Amino acid sequence: MPTLEWIGKSKVINHHQKVPFRVLERKYSFDENGQHSEDNGSENMIIRGDNLEALKALLPRYEGRVKCIYIDPPYNTGNEGWVYNDNVNDPKIKKWLGEVVGKEGEDLTRHDKWLCMMYPRLKLLQKLLADDGCLIISISYHELHNLVNLLREIFGTKQIVTVTVQTSGGKPSGGFNYVQEYLVFVVPADFHANALDFCGGNNRTPFEGLTLSTFDKTQRPNQTYPIFIDENGVFAGVGKSLQEQIDDGSYTGEKDAYHLDFPF
Repeated sequence: MPTLEWIGKSKVINHHQKVPFRVLERKYSFDENGQHSEDNGSENMIIRGDNLEALKALLPRYEGRVKCIYIDPPYNTGNEGWVYNDNVNDPKIKKWLGEVVGKEGEDLTRHDKWLCMMYPRLKLLQKLLADDGCLIISISYHELHNLVNLLREIFGTKQIVTVTVQTSGGKPSGGFNYVQEYLVFVVPADFHANALDFCGGNNRTPFEGLTLSTFDKTQRPNQTYPIFIDENGVFAGVGKSLQEQIDDGSYTGEKDAYHLDFPF
Protein backbone atom coordinates (compact mmCIF):
# COMPACT_ATOMS: atom_id res chain seq x y z
CA MET A 1 0.00 0.00 0.00
CA PRO A 2 1.37 3.48 -0.85
CA THR A 3 2.46 5.50 2.15
CA LEU A 4 2.76 9.23 2.68
CA GLU A 5 6.17 10.75 3.41
CA TRP A 6 6.85 14.20 4.85
CA ILE A 7 9.47 16.13 6.80
CA GLY A 8 9.49 14.95 10.39
CA LYS A 9 7.50 11.75 9.90
CA SER A 10 10.16 9.47 11.35
CA LYS A 11 10.23 11.65 14.48
CA VAL A 12 6.49 11.71 15.16
CA ILE A 13 5.56 8.08 14.39
CA ASN A 14 6.17 7.10 18.01
CA HIS A 15 5.69 10.50 19.61
CA HIS A 16 2.31 9.48 21.10
CA GLN A 17 4.18 6.91 23.20
CA LYS A 18 6.46 9.60 24.63
CA VAL A 19 3.62 11.91 25.65
CA PRO A 20 3.40 11.70 29.46
CA PHE A 21 0.28 10.42 31.17
CA ARG A 22 -1.53 13.19 33.03
CA VAL A 23 -4.02 12.63 35.81
CA LEU A 24 -7.44 14.14 35.14
CA GLU A 25 -8.37 16.24 38.15
CA ARG A 26 -12.03 17.13 38.66
CA LYS A 27 -12.48 20.83 39.31
CA TYR A 28 -16.25 21.27 39.47
CA SER A 29 -19.56 19.86 38.31
CA PHE A 30 -22.13 21.53 36.09
CA ASP A 31 -25.77 20.52 35.65
CA GLU A 32 -29.27 22.01 35.61
CA ASN A 33 -28.44 23.67 38.94
CA GLY A 34 -25.41 25.40 37.50
CA GLN A 35 -21.79 25.12 38.56
CA HIS A 36 -20.96 23.63 41.98
CA SER A 37 -18.09 21.90 43.74
CA GLU A 38 -19.92 18.67 44.63
CA ASP A 39 -19.41 15.62 42.43
CA ASN A 40 -22.77 14.92 40.78
CA GLY A 41 -21.69 11.50 39.51
CA SER A 42 -21.80 12.46 35.84
CA GLU A 43 -19.34 10.74 33.52
CA ASN A 44 -19.45 13.65 31.07
CA MET A 45 -16.25 15.67 30.95
CA ILE A 46 -14.95 18.93 29.54
CA ILE A 47 -11.17 18.66 29.56
CA ARG A 48 -9.09 21.82 29.54
CA GLY A 49 -5.50 21.45 28.44
CA ASP A 50 -3.29 20.35 25.59
CA ASN A 51 -5.38 18.05 23.39
CA LEU A 52 -2.56 15.56 22.85
CA GLU A 53 -2.07 15.16 26.60
CA ALA A 54 -5.84 15.04 27.12
CA LEU A 55 -6.19 12.13 24.69
CA LYS A 56 -3.35 10.28 26.42
CA ALA A 57 -5.01 10.88 29.81
CA LEU A 58 -8.20 9.19 28.56
CA LEU A 59 -6.46 5.94 27.60
CA PRO A 60 -6.38 4.18 30.99
CA ARG A 61 -10.15 4.41 31.33
CA TYR A 62 -11.45 4.52 27.76
CA GLU A 63 -9.02 2.60 25.53
CA GLY A 64 -11.03 0.67 22.94
CA ARG A 65 -14.35 1.85 24.40
CA VAL A 66 -15.28 5.05 22.57
CA LYS A 67 -18.12 4.53 20.09
CA CYS A 68 -18.10 7.89 18.32
CA ILE A 69 -15.40 10.55 17.95
CA TYR A 70 -15.71 13.84 16.08
CA ILE A 71 -12.77 16.17 15.55
CA ASP A 72 -12.45 19.50 13.76
CA PRO A 73 -8.71 20.04 13.21
CA PRO A 74 -7.20 23.15 11.61
CA TYR A 75 -8.04 23.19 7.90
CA ASN A 76 -4.58 24.66 7.23
CA THR A 77 -5.95 27.37 4.95
CA GLY A 78 -3.16 29.78 5.91
CA ASN A 79 -5.65 32.12 7.55
CA GLU A 80 -6.23 30.33 10.84
CA GLY A 81 -3.15 31.38 12.77
CA TRP A 82 -2.55 27.91 14.21
CA VAL A 83 0.82 27.11 15.76
CA TYR A 84 2.74 23.83 15.90
CA ASN A 85 3.63 23.23 19.55
CA ASP A 86 4.36 19.51 20.05
CA ASN A 87 7.55 18.93 22.00
CA VAL A 88 9.26 16.54 19.57
CA ASN A 89 12.97 16.03 20.12
CA ASP A 90 14.22 16.95 16.66
CA PRO A 91 16.16 20.09 15.62
CA LYS A 92 14.08 20.71 12.48
CA ILE A 93 10.78 20.38 14.33
CA LYS A 94 11.95 22.50 17.27
CA LYS A 95 12.41 25.39 14.83
CA TRP A 96 8.67 25.28 14.16
CA LEU A 97 7.66 25.80 17.78
CA GLY A 98 5.70 28.96 18.50
CA GLU A 99 5.55 30.03 14.84
CA VAL A 100 2.22 30.64 13.12
CA VAL A 101 1.84 28.34 10.13
CA GLY A 102 1.87 30.44 6.98
CA LYS A 103 0.01 30.43 3.69
CA GLU A 104 0.58 28.32 0.59
CA GLY A 105 3.68 29.54 -1.21
CA GLU A 106 4.89 31.43 1.86
CA ASP A 107 5.50 28.51 4.23
CA LEU A 108 7.04 25.58 2.36
CA THR A 109 6.68 23.24 5.35
CA ARG A 110 3.05 24.04 6.17
CA HIS A 111 1.78 20.60 5.10
CA ASP A 112 4.64 18.87 6.93
CA LYS A 113 3.70 20.71 10.12
CA TRP A 114 0.06 19.76 9.75
CA LEU A 115 0.88 16.09 9.21
CA CYS A 116 3.30 16.08 12.17
CA MET A 117 0.55 17.58 14.32
CA MET A 118 -2.13 15.13 13.18
CA TYR A 119 -0.20 11.85 13.28
CA PRO A 120 0.21 11.35 17.06
CA ARG A 121 -3.35 12.50 17.71
CA LEU A 122 -4.76 10.03 15.22
CA LYS A 123 -2.66 7.27 16.78
CA LEU A 124 -4.19 7.99 20.19
CA LEU A 125 -7.68 8.22 18.68
CA GLN A 126 -7.10 4.80 17.10
CA LYS A 127 -6.42 3.38 20.56
CA LEU A 128 -9.52 5.03 22.04
CA LEU A 129 -11.89 3.97 19.26
CA ALA A 130 -14.00 0.86 19.83
CA ASP A 131 -13.88 -1.92 17.22
CA ASP A 132 -17.38 -0.94 16.09
CA GLY A 133 -16.80 2.79 16.65
CA CYS A 134 -16.81 5.67 14.19
CA LEU A 135 -14.33 8.54 13.80
CA ILE A 136 -15.56 11.61 11.92
CA ILE A 137 -13.27 14.43 10.80
CA SER A 138 -14.22 17.78 9.29
CA ILE A 139 -11.76 19.06 6.69
CA SER A 140 -11.47 21.24 3.60
CA TYR A 141 -9.71 20.61 0.30
CA HIS A 142 -6.41 22.02 1.62
CA GLU A 143 -5.54 18.82 3.53
CA LEU A 144 -8.21 16.36 2.37
CA HIS A 145 -5.92 14.09 0.34
CA ASN A 146 -3.17 14.14 2.96
CA LEU A 147 -5.71 13.25 5.64
CA VAL A 148 -7.20 10.34 3.69
CA ASN A 149 -3.76 8.87 3.01
CA LEU A 150 -2.82 9.30 6.66
CA LEU A 151 -5.98 7.54 7.80
CA ARG A 152 -5.40 4.65 5.41
CA GLU A 153 -1.95 4.20 6.89
CA ILE A 154 -3.15 4.27 10.52
CA PHE A 155 -6.59 2.65 10.18
CA GLY A 156 -5.71 0.09 7.51
CA THR A 157 -8.56 -2.35 8.26
CA LYS A 158 -11.30 0.28 8.37
CA GLN A 159 -13.48 1.87 5.73
CA ILE A 160 -12.32 5.41 4.93
CA VAL A 161 -15.28 7.25 3.40
CA THR A 162 -15.28 10.88 2.23
CA VAL A 163 -18.60 12.73 2.11
CA THR A 164 -18.99 16.11 0.44
CA VAL A 165 -20.80 18.71 2.52
CA GLN A 166 -22.26 21.59 0.56
CA THR A 167 -21.72 24.98 2.15
CA SER A 168 -23.58 28.18 1.42
CA GLY A 169 -20.70 29.34 -0.74
CA GLY A 170 -19.74 33.01 -0.69
CA LYS A 171 -17.98 35.49 -2.88
CA PRO A 172 -14.44 34.41 -3.79
CA SER A 173 -11.61 36.83 -3.09
CA GLY A 174 -9.86 35.52 -6.19
CA GLY A 175 -9.77 32.41 -8.32
CA PHE A 176 -12.26 29.59 -7.89
CA ASN A 177 -15.11 29.67 -5.40
CA TYR A 178 -15.19 26.50 -3.30
CA VAL A 179 -18.68 25.65 -2.07
CA GLN A 180 -17.96 22.40 -0.29
CA GLU A 181 -16.18 20.99 2.71
CA TYR A 182 -15.79 17.34 3.64
CA LEU A 183 -16.52 14.84 6.36
CA VAL A 184 -14.15 11.89 6.43
CA PHE A 185 -15.56 8.80 8.16
CA VAL A 186 -13.46 5.99 9.62
CA VAL A 187 -15.87 3.11 10.18
CA PRO A 188 -15.80 -0.71 10.42
CA ALA A 189 -15.36 -2.59 7.15
CA ASP A 190 -18.94 -3.95 7.33
CA PHE A 191 -20.56 -0.62 8.24
CA HIS A 192 -23.62 0.52 6.23
CA ALA A 193 -24.98 4.02 6.70
CA ASN A 194 -28.63 4.70 7.47
CA ALA A 195 -30.62 7.03 5.23
CA LEU A 196 -30.39 10.72 6.11
CA ASP A 197 -33.58 12.53 7.08
CA PHE A 198 -32.30 15.72 8.72
CA CYS A 199 -29.47 18.07 7.81
CA GLY A 200 -28.67 21.75 7.55
CA GLY A 201 -31.36 22.62 10.08
CA ASN A 202 -34.12 21.11 7.95
CA ASN A 203 -35.91 17.81 7.56
CA ARG A 204 -34.60 16.31 4.34
CA THR A 205 -35.08 13.10 2.43
CA PRO A 206 -32.07 10.84 1.73
CA PHE A 207 -31.90 12.00 -1.88
CA GLU A 208 -31.57 15.67 -0.93
CA GLY A 209 -28.03 15.00 0.20
CA LEU A 210 -25.77 16.26 2.94
CA THR A 211 -25.75 20.05 2.87
CA LEU A 212 -25.12 23.06 5.06
CA SER A 213 -26.97 25.39 2.68
CA THR A 214 -30.02 27.04 4.19
CA PHE A 215 -32.26 27.09 1.13
CA ASP A 216 -34.62 24.24 0.28
CA LYS A 217 -37.10 23.17 -2.41
CA THR A 218 -39.57 25.95 -1.53
CA GLN A 219 -36.92 28.60 -2.22
CA ARG A 220 -35.27 26.92 -5.21
CA PRO A 221 -38.03 25.03 -7.05
CA ASN A 222 -36.12 25.31 -10.33
CA GLN A 223 -33.29 23.31 -8.69
CA THR A 224 -35.56 20.59 -7.30
CA TYR A 225 -36.23 17.63 -9.58
CA PRO A 226 -36.60 13.86 -9.33
CA ILE A 227 -33.78 11.50 -10.27
CA PHE A 228 -35.18 8.11 -11.26
CA ILE A 229 -33.52 4.85 -10.21
CA ASP A 230 -34.98 1.59 -11.51
CA GLU A 231 -35.63 -1.61 -9.54
CA ASN A 232 -32.04 -2.73 -10.19
CA GLY A 233 -30.61 0.41 -8.62
CA VAL A 234 -29.53 1.79 -12.00
CA PHE A 235 -29.92 5.44 -13.00
CA ALA A 236 -32.93 5.72 -15.32
CA GLY A 237 -33.33 9.43 -15.99
CA VAL A 238 -34.20 12.87 -14.63
CA GLY A 239 -37.66 14.37 -14.40
CA LYS A 240 -38.95 17.93 -14.71
CA SER A 241 -38.01 20.42 -12.04
CA LEU A 242 -40.60 21.34 -9.42
CA GLN A 243 -40.98 24.76 -11.04
CA GLU A 244 -41.59 23.18 -14.47
CA GLN A 245 -44.24 20.90 -12.97
CA ILE A 246 -45.92 23.86 -11.32
CA ASP A 247 -45.84 25.84 -14.58
CA ASP A 248 -47.37 23.04 -16.69
CA GLY A 249 -49.91 22.10 -14.04
CA SER A 250 -48.63 18.58 -13.41
CA TYR A 251 -48.03 19.49 -9.75
CA THR A 252 -50.61 21.59 -7.93
CA GLY A 253 -49.70 21.06 -4.28
CA GLU A 254 -47.67 23.17 -1.89
CA LYS A 255 -43.95 23.37 -2.62
CA ASP A 256 -42.97 22.07 0.80
CA ALA A 257 -45.25 19.05 0.31
CA TYR A 258 -43.50 17.92 -2.87
CA HIS A 259 -42.18 14.38 -2.44
CA LEU A 260 -38.74 13.54 -3.75
CA ASP A 261 -39.01 9.85 -2.89
CA PHE A 262 -41.62 7.83 -4.74
CA PRO A 263 -41.74 4.46 -6.58
CA PHE A 264 -40.50 4.41 -10.17
